[in-house]
Amino acid sequence: MTLAIDFGTSNTVVARWNAATQQPEILALDPLAWQFGANPPLIPSLLYVEDAAQGKTVAGQGVRDRGLDIASDSRFFRNFKRGIGSSVQGFMPELDGQLLNFEQVGRWFLTQVIQQVRVQEPDLNSLVFTVPVDSFEAYRHWLGQLCQTLEIDQVRMLDEPTAAALGYQLSGNETILVLDFGGGTLDLSLVQLTTAANRQPLGFILKWGQKTMAEESAQRPKTARVLAKAGENLGGADIDHWLADYFAAQQGVPVSALTLRLAEKLKIQLSQQSEASEAYFNDETLESYELNLDRKTFNEILTEQGFFQRLDDRLTQLLQQARRQGIESSNIDAVLLVGGTAQIPAVQEWIGSYFESDKIRRDRPFEAIAQGALQLRPTTELQDFLYHSYGVRYWDRRHSRHSWHAIIPQGQAYPMTEPVELVLGASSNNQPSIELILGEMGDAATRTEVYFESDRLITRRIEADQAQVQPLNDRDGARTIAQLTPPGFPGSDRVRVQFWIDRDRFLRITVEDILTSATLLRNQAVVQLT
Repeated sequence: MTLAIDFGTSNTVVARWNAATQQPEILALDPLAWQFGANPPLIPSLLYVEDAAQGKTVAGQGVRDRGLDIASDSRFFRNFKRGIGSSVQGFMPELDGQLLNFEQVGRWFLTQVIQQVRVQEPDLNSLVFTVPVDSFEAYRHWLGQLCQTLEIDQVRMLDEPTAAALGYQLSGNETILVLDFGGGTLDLSLVQLTTAANRQPLGFILKWGQKTMAEESAQRPKTARVLAKAGENLGGADIDHWLADYFAAQQGVPVSALTLRLAEKLKIQLSQQSEASEAYFNDETLESYELNLDRKTFNEILTEQGFFQRLDDRLTQLLQQARRQGIESSNIDAVLLVGGTAQIPAVQEWIGSYFESDKIRRDRPFEAIAQGALQLRPTTELQDFLYHSYGVRYWDRRHSRHSWHAIIPQGQAYPMTEPVELVLGASSNNQPSIELILGEMGDAATRTEVYFESDRLITRRIEADQAQVQPLNDRDGARTIAQLTPPGFPGSDRVRVQFWIDRDRFLRITVEDILTSATLLRNQAVVQLT
């Protein structure tokens, strides 16, 4: 039994492959999922910690059913996916003697989901997780560590936009733009679906276990080739905060878990109607408020926050990548809208200003990703490239600070056919070894910062003069790439290092001692870029 999990900032969806119908379907996981009025049944990505020491928690719809999401309580967590793998400013609460972090909160949540899945599907042996296109390897590594604790034969990861393209079940050789806009991230991906005989894949994103005979013998695979990607931390959670701040400024309504929930309800109502209203009662001051919002005011709030400019920037980035491959916007056959935020009329009008209406599809906003991930089966292969650059750290004497030199560029396909070579020398007399710190490099122009404001986890986009970098091996025992015998001296090249990425996204190195002609490392896996 194969299942797919689309772990979202606001909602989580679980899909399974129905062998009888040969079609994917969404699982209704009682009591985690919202059963009434939800089509498909969604699991709210919420967690309440009853006892941190014992790991006793309430997840999903159970949090709302018990009213645990409307009180200002440090035990309640929402939007926690955004903090996983990020450098978070501020603090996390200490509960029951345990200092928490977002990784632990996410682990508790997904563990509950998988436990409930096992109740309904005891023969589960294969999982596919979807991940945001803009996620750093720290997030993917966290998810990989979680998966390694599961007694499941095979676990794979797939970018959310690519999964959405597969989920819409478009046929033929088509170039598809996926706009995946959920609660926490904006992901855009240009995907080319083709069917070809005996075409070898460039690599699965992540895979445990051995290939099955069916996978080895598939003759006419459907290939999903990722042509361009763009994304950032921007989503419905940000809009909820902007609306709560608006009512705080206009009517003095305090920003709290309850007002954020009411702001979310207003936002959802405005996707179906031109005006929305919710009542708020402050049980401390005994004051009541009528929160009214129309689409015109809503759009003005979005404009003031630079919302549409950020959308323009990301789409421009993606189309620039596409043009470098000879693909213009007119060559895009379909535009697929996925996620709750993509249902906002203003977002649909925005994408409509770029593409003809008959190309835009919006009929599967919540289920496409999870159902599409199930299409990553023996008849489907994935060709992908690296979204971020990877580099080595060096000392910049001019600016008296560490800086980074890119060795593997953004957009590099894998596996690499030719290695990248770097020659290094000793920096001090009698140097016994050479260390090298590798890092994953983000966008140099802008970056998204995740931080706390009081008890609110929010993000903001800031300008940066250097690329945002997450070191991959900056820890004891992992930095050294060469032991020098005899010791090294400055003034001459000493080691030659070759870098390349294999089909499983492992960054591998071979190190040769130029002085002695000895091979110190051969095809050594340094880190898995997943």
